[in-house]
Amino acid sequence: MDTATTQAELRRRVDAWRQGGETVGFVPTMGALHEGHLALVRRCRELADRTVVSVFVNPTQFNEASDLERYPRTPERDAELLAGEGTDLLFLPPVDEIYPPGDATRVEVAGPAEGLEGAHRPGHFRGVATVVARLFHLVRPHLSVFGEKDAQQLAVVRRMTADLHIPVDVVGHPTVREEDGLAMSSRNALLSPGDRAAAPVLHRALVAARDRVAAGERSADALRRTMAEVLAAEPRVHAVEYAEVVDGESFQPLDRLPESGRVVLPIAVRVGGEGAGDGSATGNVTAMVRLIDNFQLDMSDFDETPSAAVGTRGADVP
Repeated sequence: MDTATTQAELRRRVDAWRQGGETVGFVPTMGALHEGHLALVRRCRELADRTVVSVFVNPTQFNEASDLERYPRTPERDAELLAGEGTDLLFLPPVDEIYPPGDATRVEVAGPAEGLEGAHRPGHFRGVATVVARLFHLVRPHLSVFGEKDAQQLAVVRRMTADLHIPVDVVGHPTVREEDGLAMSSRNALLSPGDRAAAPVLHRALVAARDRVAAGERSADALRRTMAEVLAAEPRVHAVEYAEVVDGESFQPLDRLPESGRVVLPIAVRVGGEGAGDGSATGNVTAMVRLIDNFQLDMSDFDETPSAAVGTRGADVP
């Protein structure tokens, strides 16, 4: 595996592949790689002749300075993992390679970027859209693979790519989970042992809502209440930012589930902190870890009878 740190190095390698008629796939990451990221790399290698992976902790998508500072960074381990997966090129740029001196341009996406993460993390999707657009223009891939755990982000990237006529096929890959259902995330490394044991409550809340859909429930408010009740039963969950039911394309809240189409159940919570759940009067707020998850339901897999089969995409787990 080769490593490029500058645009010139990156372009020299990618240009040679493209001129040779090879297709280029791209997986953008912020590092601290885990099995979920590696699954994206494997899928990319299946779809393209050459695979480029970027590791870049993007400062413009963090709306809390402490969150950026605490974000895990493991560049040497990341490089070893990517080499083991047969990655052709690691793009490891410094910040000023992506945001050069005098940088003054940002990409704003409306539509699916509004609400949920967009409301709770002001400026987040502006940073995401900006860095992905820049990386797409630098790498010039034929396709790019993103995880479906960040379902709203995937919708935003697809909207931006279509609106700006960027010739990249954006491919989604199902969420990869631990054995207890917790969605794999770089932030999981920040969880204390007790908080890690509590974190699968997100998955249990989603399963409970999905099971109600399989039993015939079509009221979005009923599903919101189901998820909220499961989350409220876990004392280490200190803040539920949202537990929603939204349209799979627009990410706007639903009143009632449709007969067909895609519905997303997204959750965002803050878990733990020193002293959480152990009888302490207060917890260490700075040690809380923000986790997100979702299930995506293909409503054509469900009918309105209690015997309805659970949709395969809705399950999102083995």
